[in-house]
Amino acid sequence: MKSISDLDIAGRTVLLRSDFNVPLDKDGSGVITDDGRIVASLPTLRALTGAGAKVVIVAHLGRPKGVGFEESGSLAPVAKRLGELLGQDVALASDVTGDSARATVAALQPGQVALLQNIRFDARETSKDQAQRQELAAELASLADFYVSDGFGVVHRKQASVTDVAELLPNAGGLLVEKEVKSFSKVLAEPDRPYVVILGGSKVSDKLGVIDNLIDSVDRLLIGGGMAYTFLAANGHGVGTSLLEEDQIEAVKGYIAKAAEKGIELVIPVDTLVADAFPGKDNPTPQRKVVASDSIPDGWMGLDIGPETIELFKGKVADARTVVWNGPMGVFEVPEFATGTLEVAKAIAESDAFSVIGGGDSAAAVRQLGLEDGFSHISTGGGASLELLEGKTLPGLAVLEG
Repeated sequence: MKSISDLDIAGRTVLLRSDFNVPLDKDGSGVITDDGRIVASLPTLRALTGAGAKVVIVAHLGRPKGVGFEESGSLAPVAKRLGELLGQDVALASDVTGDSARATVAALQPGQVALLQNIRFDARETSKDQAQRQELAAELASLADFYVSDGFGVVHRKQASVTDVAELLPNAGGLLVEKEVKSFSKVLAEPDRPYVVILGGSKVSDKLGVIDNLIDSVDRLLIGGGMAYTFLAANGHGVGTSLLEEDQIEAVKGYIAKAAEKGIELVIPVDTLVADAFPGKDNPTPQRKVVASDSIPDGWMGLDIGPETIELFKGKVADARTVVWNGPMGVFEVPEFATGTLEVAKAIAESDAFSVIGGGDSAAAVRQLGLEDGFSHISTGGGASLELLEGKTLPGLAVLEG
């Protein structure tokens, strides 16, 4: 994979694929509630503009229907925030590759940045029909001289702006993609030991591929979040009304046995914060209590790891030299059930380990606590990071190696 330093971009136009799929306030105001992905893109943008390139950014936001402009998916809030961070106006085209896009690009001067409208307003971006994707890719390629891939959050997808356009222009990986690849390569290839992997999130089925790929190399595997209840059930314990994937119990039993056979510490919660209902509009503050994980009462559901488990997990992290964390320990978006996630984040930040944090809620917790400087790398791609941890080849990276 070439670096942007390998490209002669002074005075030339660079098509930059970024990941600006940031969360917006639910009140419809368009206020960005976490600009982490935009901030992560700044080193590449500054390197390109500093080298005298004209930068045309391709990005998406939300899940538009692919039938044209939708106000809720407009990249206007992103253009505004990006301009504030860069200290320059960022022009926003009103379309993807049409008249506005071409005029916006033509008006760029060296060192300036423009943003095309949400690429997913065009259904060809995500089409399974390769010919349609290639058609859009050709339109995108006609706008620029080079292509730089810096949207790590989409490199696991075969999409026009991710894979197809990279085949049409001289290409390179951006600084963010380079950092992501180097960080995951370090924890996958030659991790310092003890090597601790912490997995959470709602579904165990989402993480079995990670467990399968890493179980031969980790020293300790810590399980939290909703996926922990399938592990508890596999050990013969009742889990009340907690999230449970019954069809995964046999698979989980197999991994429990494999961990024991290989001498891997497989740590599951010893106590659990349970509630008598899931918090919602009709019941924002359900009754809650801490119980032993092997004694979850009928009619109650586990929504966070308990205090003993928090201390147990902190102890397993304290002497680690490598930590990979993907997925929250509980229902992180509800403050009453966020303690486990926040305490695990603090423990990792305070350790001396080389630490890689997957995207999504884990990354949000780190930023909420202001602990970014305590981590070696905070990934910007939840799905992409999971697939790398599963040992998969990501198409958006493979195309850059050609």
